[in-house]
Amino acid sequence: MSEPLVGPDEVLDVLVPSRALAAAVEAVSPRVRAHRWAAADGPPTGDAARSKVWVPRSGGAPYPGDEFFAALPDLRVVQLLSAGAERFAGRLPEGVALCNARGAHTPSTAEWAVAATLAAQRGLPFFVREQEAGRWTPRTHATLVGANVLVVGAGDIGRRIGRMLEGFDVDLTYVARTARDDVRSTADLPELLPLADVVIVIVPVTDETVGLVDAAFLASMRDGALLVNAARGVVVDTDALLAELTAGRLRAAVDVTEPEPLPEGHPLWSAPGLLVTPHVGGDVPGTNERAAAAVSGQLRRILAGEPLENVVDRY
Repeated sequence: MSEPLVGPDEVLDVLVPSRALAAAVEAVSPRVRAHRWAAADGPPTGDAARSKVWVPRSGGAPYPGDEFFAALPDLRVVQLLSAGAERFAGRLPEGVALCNARGAHTPSTAEWAVAATLAAQRGLPFFVREQEAGRWTPRTHATLVGANVLVVGAGDIGRRIGRMLEGFDVDLTYVARTARDDVRSTADLPELLPLADVVIVIVPVTDETVGLVDAAFLASMRDGALLVNAARGVVVDTDALLAELTAGRLRAAVDVTEPEPLPEGHPLWSAPGLLVTPHVGGDVPGTNERAAAAVSGQLRRILAGEPLENVVDRY
């Protein structure tokens, strides 16, 4: 930021979604004063209205209306508890910076992607169903060892997925919007997709990535290939995926869907060859503590007059 957010002796008011986070941020310094706020409370008032930092709750908190921001004339930073910033990117009032919690969920999300890939490749969902039915049904499924794996998204989580996959001797290719040393461009996808046994998608939500995995993308994948979506549901065209799954041509493992939560009776629930988890990729013991640590670290930088970290949108 061009100038310090607070003076050397000034109190930093912070709007937070929970008591636990309030305690964590107030432990940073006696100069930090936390105010709990929820959407049901209406626009912030009193001391809370002087907040310069707002930490929205995680897990799909809705974007607040103009009335909320009008009640916070001193707001300068929105600090997220997640890496995904699509609900807020490009939408904040002028003069407000948007920062995410990059890295807080990296190990757990990468772990989910690898676990889901292994489970789908080795047919574990099938064997779980057979166990529940009391049937001993030997069957040969695919393998991850030596597979050709395409990781679409070469950011922090994508790179961690790649490192976790190294022990499986996979033929790994990273893809991102822009080509660089060891990363291919998304423009190369038509060439790369037919070669991949597994395609893992871990891209941020942007205008370019919404609907990236469309009918053409899926049609380019080889027969029997596995799609793993660890990004967001809107990245994948649900109808196109359903068509491929129903035809039995592709398999998929997803932690995110569109719509989300997936409603009762939705055809994805019964789609063949699909493993679904309810957006829990980042949820492991210690997740909340790592997210709180990201917020606390940002507040320490603000108090010290240092530049913000993990800035998504800067005013």
